[in-house]
Amino acid sequence: MSSGMNYAPRGKQRKVIEAGRFGFAAVGLDHGHIYGMCHGLVDAGADILAVYDPDPAKVAEFRQQFPQAVSAASLEEVLENPRIDLVASAAVPADRGPIGLKVQAAGKHYFSDKAPFTSLDQLDAARESVSRTGKKWAVCYSERLQNESAVYAGKLIKEGAIGRVLQVIGMGPHRLQAEKRPDWFFKKERYGGILNDIGSHQIEQFLYFAGAEEANILSARVANHNHPEYPELEDFGEAHLLGNNGASCFLRVDWFTPDGLSTWGDGRTFVLGTEGYIELRKYLNVAADTTGDHVFLVNHEGEQHIPVHGQVGFPYFGELILDCLNGTETAMSQAHAFKAAEITLRMQAAADSGSN
Repeated sequence: MSSGMNYAPRGKQRKVIEAGRFGFAAVGLDHGHIYGMCHGLVDAGADILAVYDPDPAKVAEFRQQFPQAVSAASLEEVLENPRIDLVASAAVPADRGPIGLKVQAAGKHYFSDKAPFTSLDQLDAARESVSRTGKKWAVCYSERLQNESAVYAGKLIKEGAIGRVLQVIGMGPHRLQAEKRPDWFFKKERYGGILNDIGSHQIEQFLYFAGAEEANILSARVANHNHPEYPELEDFGEAHLLGNNGASCFLRVDWFTPDGLSTWGDGRTFVLGTEGYIELRKYLNVAADTTGDHVFLVNHEGEQHIPVHGQVGFPYFGELILDCLNGTETAMSQAHAFKAAEITLRMQAAADSGSN
């Protein structure tokens, strides 16, 4: 896979409900993440009933993978369909929040690609909408939820394999392939900045792995180091944060994956604990194995390399469906999803203002 724009991993099919129990639609096909989001829901037993995008070519391409999805003439047609319980969207980042407000106003749950917002005002409106409607505003932080090494690492950490987490280091390099990117990708008002876009993955993972509920931004920086032809593109970002439980986070995100790498980005996560550490080589083991999902665990019991590709699956999607049906919060709490977005937005704002 040469481009992260079209990265749509599949996990084990583990249906949690019978057919006809939970219907959903896809609207806003601007990012390829929508394919992974929809496959995850279908593999867990949901029925994809409709698709809408103002671009007929995107709809036609989508229906090649999901022919059961009926092409809708408008977003309103989707929202008026009583069989649709949830709407998934990977629209342009700046549009994801406004779409979610319409979805929840229609009495449906909303499932957004990350980053779910490009401003704190959008986040505030979403919080008010969730409080008023009681519907879920789920976010697909795919670098953890759709990566088997990250899912497995979460299990190890919860079991105490490395003790109390002290620090999480996340690196999210991506291949740019500028000539294949849409116009909105180079307009900061539309994509929200590199820390908000890619960095949202790293913030969510930090909160989850470290068990933090809040974080202060100690430093944050963005730059356009090598793409002057795209003045609004940020091709590099880094930040340092301190969680409310004493755990810290350092993250680096960039658009400098070289052409010689066999995949779109060598994403890695390092988690240091009081009793050991974990390294995740998420998408490949460089020069050794092009298969992803490598977990390296070192603790008092010794050293382990645990390849988990194809072994763990993506339980989030089935849990999300059941949460929507049962009013529970097993997949991800609403507070966590929104807090990750809030910290990400504050981090981007700190970098933009130079206040660090």
